[in-house]
Amino acid sequence: MTDTEKNTHAPPRYVPCPTCGGPSLFSPDNRFRPFCSERCKQIDLGAWASEEFRVPSESPAQDNPYGDPKLED
Repeated sequence: MTDTEKNTHAPPRYVPCPTCGGPSLFSPDNRFRPFCSERCKQIDLGAWASEEFRVPSESPAQDNPYGDPKLED
């Protein structure tokens, strides 16, 4: 058996689904990869769209006119 034949018969690799934590086939055969299903993929997309995933940052001081064009000179 050649090395190429050994690689084609590798066991399927499963990873935890980022949404539900269930097993997800990590292979080109899974069109929802890394998610386990279309449902989990859509849930994740909805979370991004509703801005549930954010990078934490410090808020400007309340009296700072930052971002308000009416208060900037």
